Amino acid sequence: MRAMWSGAVSFGLVSVPVRLYSATTNHDIKFHQVHEADGGRIKYRRTCSLDGAEVDYVDIVKGYETEDGELVTLSEEDLDSLPTATSHEINVIEFVPSNQIDPLLFDKSYYLEPEAKATKPYALLREALVQTDRMAIVKVALRQRETLALLRVREKAIVLQTMLWPDEVREPEFDVLDADVELRPQELTMAASLVESLGADFDPTQFHDEYRDAVTDLIERKRTTGETRPAPVAEKRAAGGDSMTDLLSALQASVEAARAGASSGTKPDAEEGGSTTSGTTAKKAPARKPAAKKKAADDETPPAPRKRSRKPA
Repeated sequence: MRAMWSGAVSFGLVSVPVRLYSATTNHDIKFHQVHEADGGRIKYRRTCSLDGAEVDYVDIVKGYETEDGELVTLSEEDLDSLPTATSHEINVIEFVPSNQIDPLLFDKSYYLEPEAKATKPYALLREALVQTDRMAIVKVALRQRETLALLRVREKAIVLQTMLWPDEVREPEFDVLDADVELRPQELTMAASLVESLGADFDPTQFHDEYRDAVTDLIERKRTTGETRPAPVAEKRAAGGDSMTDLLSALQASVEAARAGASSGTKPDAEEGGSTTSGTTAKKAPARKPAAKKKAADDETPPAPRKRSRKPA
């Protein structure tokens, strides 16, 4: 495991340097949305609901809509001006009886690992919590947000359990619960007897996610029967329409044309005096034939006729 936070637990004059590790992990099987025809990944674009235009991430800000329909936007500068908690200290506020903590307040769990020099105060705090059957209510800053949490003991480790704020817990406002229900003594006795007959010591290793196991078996069965295909790789599309793309395309076309001319035995126009303007190539003037050497006037034998060689196309 990799530590996600380091700091110290402080209570009274005692300080225990610790490192924080996530105590839980998610084993859910993750699926991707793909196109059934070719297997391509389905992607989502950020579009404006008013004009339908695609919006760049840099142009997106946070907005809060009030109950009366007014919109308040917050920029990155506004968010940076808010106070953030950066303390690396777990401050113990009080120690409370364990039975007074409603599990509904529990959020996420983290293990606290002591540093090598702090094993004794760590063990001292752990055993004190066990003997007094209490939990420590603390405040800690995680990801620049101060949160309410508690320290409890699980086997040999101290667990930091983050908690919801009291106003985040909803009340069960069900009118039917206020109705008077008459329960006869024999009904209570039978219900208690049923509970006792199903009583057992809790062993979490006896339980597993049957749905996840079924999905894993289904995927493996499709693999063994050959019902798979290579995952396609989407081609990167260059953004068109800008001047840089047009310039690169023109340069690439010029390079390919030069290579084609070199492979066919002809030189590009630029090397033979030709010029191009606005995509139009100027025609070359025909090359002059070299003048024949004059024969001496007293040579009576006429020269043999020259064989004309065919010019290459």
